[in-house]
Amino acid sequence: MRQTSLLKDNIEFSPYLVGVMRLGKWGVNFSTKEWISFIEESLSLGLVDYDHADIYGDYTTEKDFGKALKEKPHLRDKMQITSKCGIKMIAENRPQHKIKSYDSSEKHIITSVENSLRNLHTDYLDVLLLHRPDFLMNPNEIAETFEKLQDDGKVKHFGVSNFTSSQFEMIHDVFPLVTHQIEASLSHLKPFEDGTLDQLLMKNIVPTAWSPLGGGVDSQRLNQELQNTLNSLSEKYELNLAQLMLLFLKKHPSGIIPVLGTSKPERLKEAMDLNALELEKEDWYALYSASKGEEVP
Repeated sequence: MRQTSLLKDNIEFSPYLVGVMRLGKWGVNFSTKEWISFIEESLSLGLVDYDHADIYGDYTTEKDFGKALKEKPHLRDKMQITSKCGIKMIAENRPQHKIKSYDSSEKHIITSVENSLRNLHTDYLDVLLLHRPDFLMNPNEIAETFEKLQDDGKVKHFGVSNFTSSQFEMIHDVFPLVTHQIEASLSHLKPFEDGTLDQLLMKNIVPTAWSPLGGGVDSQRLNQELQNTLNSLSEKYELNLAQLMLLFLKKHPSGIIPVLGTSKPERLKEAMDLNALELEKEDWYALYSASKGEEVP
């Protein structure tokens, strides 16, 4: 089953994005052979979207992923690649960065995209996101830059990540965006309350959600009431706690697409097994209220 953004310039996403942040230097540090095996297994499950950012692994994870594509170039035609830029991190291979900052200038975006294309061994990105809002961003400059990258065939679609609703509107008003990647989970309910999801639902733009498990089922962010509610519903639905957390997000009518950060194909399969399931509305509110520690007003 695939979810579709309803913009006139359509892009179809998998039911989940495969997040790669913890698969390189910042996590399990896959070898090229392990990357290939993981990619092939995720593709076999119908998960074709891979979520990157230039900074992952201190600017190394795109290159590690790209080694797999260089060895197995036919895999590129089976997948969609999202990457992000705009954060300037202090890193050994970025000596010109003196402090951590944000940069949405034309020069930085284009240089970042060209680096990503070279590292990933691909001619284009399917989606480019601005990773964090640059407080000095000029929406018209961003729009012109996106248009240039699109006209040059280097990026097909564009979006943002971690923006406020007004910041999203400011960019979307001058250039059509296809997604907004946000933090959303049972441990982070803010997008349900601050208008972020309302805005995307109104515009028929599909949100993607990073950290959909809120740090994991053993996270200290889960209060005792929420843990108890999850355990109770786990028995009712015959699902594990991670699956319930994903169902909570997928219940929302905006069509939230979680970004899965696991390195284990069996966890991906567990997520795909949810596609025919849905939480009952009262159970959704039971989880919401338990997370808040109080019933809804």
